[in-house]
Amino acid sequence: MAVTADDVSLEDIIPISLDFAVVEVSSPEQLAVVGADTKVRVSFQEEDLELRLPFGSHSRFFLSEVNRAWSDVCKSTTQAPKFEWISKYHNATGGQGVVKQALAPLAKLNQHRKSEKSSEKRGSSEKEKGANSGTQNSKQAYAVPESREDRNDLVRSSSHTTSNKAQILAMPQFGLRDNLIKCELLKNENLYTYTEDFSFFLGTYNVNGQTPKESLRPWLSCTATPPDMYCVGFQELDLSKEAFFFNDTPKELEWTKAVSEALHPDAKYALVKLVRLVGIMLIFYVKKKYAQFISDVEAETVGTGIMGRMGNKGAVAIRFRFHNSDICVVNSHLAAHIEEYERRNQDYKDICSRLQFRQLDPTQPPLTIMKHDVVLWIGDLNYRITELDVSNVKELISKKDFETLHSYDQLKRQIDEKAVFVGFVEGEIDFQPTYKYDTGSDKWDTSEKCRVPAWCDRILWTGKNIMQQHYQSHMTLKTSDHKPVSSLLVIGIKKVNAEVYKKTFEEIVRNIDKMENECIPSVTLFKREFHFKDVKYMQRRAETLSLFNDGQVPCQFEFIQKPNESTYCKPWLTADPPKGFIAQGGSVDIELEVFVNRSTAPELNAGKEQIEDILVLHLERGKDYFISVTGNYLPSCYGSSIHSLCQLREPIQDMPQETLRDMAEMVGGDDDRNAEKPLDIPKELWMMVDHLFRNALNQEDIFQQPGLRTEFAEIRDCLDTGIPDSLPGSNHSAAEALLLFLDALPEPVVPYSSYQQCLESCSNASQCEKVISMLPQCHKNVFNYLAAFLRELLKNSASNRLDANILATIFASLLLKSPTKQDIAEKRKTQEFFQHFLAQGSS
Repeated sequence: MAVTADDVSLEDIIPISLDFAVVEVSSPEQLAVVGADTKVRVSFQEEDLELRLPFGSHSRFFLSEVNRAWSDVCKSTTQAPKFEWISKYHNATGGQGVVKQALAPLAKLNQHRKSEKSSEKRGSSEKEKGANSGTQNSKQAYAVPESREDRNDLVRSSSHTTSNKAQILAMPQFGLRDNLIKCELLKNENLYTYTEDFSFFLGTYNVNGQTPKESLRPWLSCTATPPDMYCVGFQELDLSKEAFFFNDTPKELEWTKAVSEALHPDAKYALVKLVRLVGIMLIFYVKKKYAQFISDVEAETVGTGIMGRMGNKGAVAIRFRFHNSDICVVNSHLAAHIEEYERRNQDYKDICSRLQFRQLDPTQPPLTIMKHDVVLWIGDLNYRITELDVSNVKELISKKDFETLHSYDQLKRQIDEKAVFVGFVEGEIDFQPTYKYDTGSDKWDTSEKCRVPAWCDRILWTGKNIMQQHYQSHMTLKTSDHKPVSSLLVIGIKKVNAEVYKKTFEEIVRNIDKMENECIPSVTLFKREFHFKDVKYMQRRAETLSLFNDGQVPCQFEFIQKPNESTYCKPWLTADPPKGFIAQGGSVDIELEVFVNRSTAPELNAGKEQIEDILVLHLERGKDYFISVTGNYLPSCYGSSIHSLCQLREPIQDMPQETLRDMAEMVGGDDDRNAEKPLDIPKELWMMVDHLFRNALNQEDIFQQPGLRTEFAEIRDCLDTGIPDSLPGSNHSAAEALLLFLDALPEPVVPYSSYQQCLESCSNASQCEKVISMLPQCHKNVFNYLAAFLRELLKNSASNRLDANILATIFASLLLKSPTKQDIAEKRKTQEFFQHFLAQGSS
């Protein structure tokens, strides 16, 4: 349950003033474990408060905000803060006393300056905190810590060492000058860095929902010498419905323990980070002696299952900085089945575009996978061997003619066609396919399906100074129907030469001092008006805005908010990047993207919103430029209300905009102005359900396997224009199109006003039916029509592999939506409610 202000009482206050300090107090043992929680001591004069903060970006952001507030106090001490916001948190049993006691010293801030002792104390705490306040001069910025104990960081994951000094200069308290320094430092990085080799062990294993039944040492300790890093990925960790629907599994702990016990015995390792999405898990270990050089650790996940959200397929990733190199490790599980290579390609592209890491500076855009020096990609990529039957494949394997066999590999062909993994490298494959075996043996699949052997499990990389030492499978492990795969990479990591860095830094500062204030920055815009014609629902459209720095100095640009607006652009528009830096004589391309989704479509469909916006491009110390963005949106049944669609007998794109606007303004229910009786259900919904009823009752994994994006676009156009007469695309694409239609409804099938009643009656079937009977007629018709269709699907569960739990979980989340954030308990109640209508005999 969410914590609100009413649940909070005030226990203590430590004012952020000139007497304030915050230092890290973790023990040396804790410091070595990079993923451990952070302990900090906050102090004010003689008062101390010790806090334990969870590892990650939220704690780091909290401490950076504390740092910023402390910097503001240092800049201005003429007026003591009054802490007026505190009153709403007063504890009835003593909060007032605490407040008065804590605020008392503030009255003296304007009358007393610091004593010699407190000045020394503050100087010491500044060193420990590494506070980048405006009072620091530029010469302090390049100080090089000599050891772990001397590192002046607020949070380990963003340590202020020379190895990431350039990144620190982008923090909010730094202005244009320091961004110039940052840019020049990055440009001249090769002058003050050198490379040193470190070994990375990469492993991937699809465990088919099994528990660990044997030691993993033959896989994880196969190298003669211990590797410096371990990146170990699993897929199908847990195939249970609980794991799929609630992302909860005991097998995470079981497999993590198995990994930790199998690491190379000749070295000691620290667990840096673990991240999991349903059955996809990635674990990152580092030799303890190198833990102090790991920083900026972040983890993210992205699901690519049905509707692009379900986590049975997708990816998990960890990014980190090691010395001066930024590294990203991705573990992915892509779409299955031999014919679905296009879906696998789409999964890869979705992962690359949607998986983003938050940056230290929250005002900076997030980092994507490819914005790293090194990217390591492991996983069950599921690409198969094609154009050969089982006997031919096994014959080539028996001859160990892997080169010929590899020429029929889907991944190799897709890479050769530059459809996926452009710029990535995979080592030579000289081991037999790793899928599919009878569990517990080395025998190829003897089941009825008799799968064609394939190299599903792969390891690829991109980046400079990378050499592969081995790439192999591990046949001795028999727990799963896959064999684990490993690769040992030796990577040249960038390290900082502190002395050369100092000289480079000083030279850059001198040059900027000469250049500063000489000229006003300016840019040339090659185009200022952009028109997006015929924008469609969930169709990405992009154009390029090119900027050229024609001034005498580097410039910093940013799209800024217009008066009385909270963001710099309308919600259907984005600019990438929204801010940046252009060197003198340099240029930058900004992608302006228009994308209409379920949150923006209703207003556009109704004609209440248009594709029109003005972007204001601001130059620091320069003028503003205005960019016009216009276009026309083609109305869609996606994002239109059930009530409106029931009024439409013709395709929505054949209707005048005025008619659509009038219908959107109608209150639900029958309307006297409407001459014709409304349809019982939207014709678009009928077309999709009827198509699935006729073609997909026996379709395996229906509503569980995603369709293709290109086919969804064809289905959308068919529904919106009436052309062609029947739905195109596969059954999986039609099923996903139906789910997306329900997800895009502005008012769900069960209206928000009835949601609470559904929760309260979920355990009583007759009460559930009563709630549905009281819905508006068109909503009730849709609910009953969908429930009847799903009951027909369940009659064919032997072939389509569906059950009531699966359907209730998928459809309850679409038909019964909470007007606020839904918690796990509510989610279970909505599923219980909907299951009553899936029982055979329900009406």
